[in-house]
Amino acid sequence: MLELRPNCECCDKDLPPESREVMICTFECTFCVDCATDVLQGACPNCGGEFTRRPVRPAAMLARYPASTHRVLKAEGCAPVKAA
Repeated sequence: MLELRPNCECCDKDLPPESREVMICTFECTFCVDCATDVLQGACPNCGGEFTRRPVRPAAMLARYPASTHRVLKAEGCAPVKAA
């Protein structure tokens, strides 16, 4: 089950569980759509994977399975993934 992390790892913007402006990779690294597209150019800085929009958990299920409150923030900030 997805954690539904509460913030962008780059800019620390709040990302509520109902937001449709959240991008995640296969490891569930979580970024706002602006950082994912403009700063990171579509590639996760942690694993190099691609992003997809995070699904929204239905309200009834959110009550039973709440979103995470653990915030993850890259202390060094974010930079685009460099091509190998």
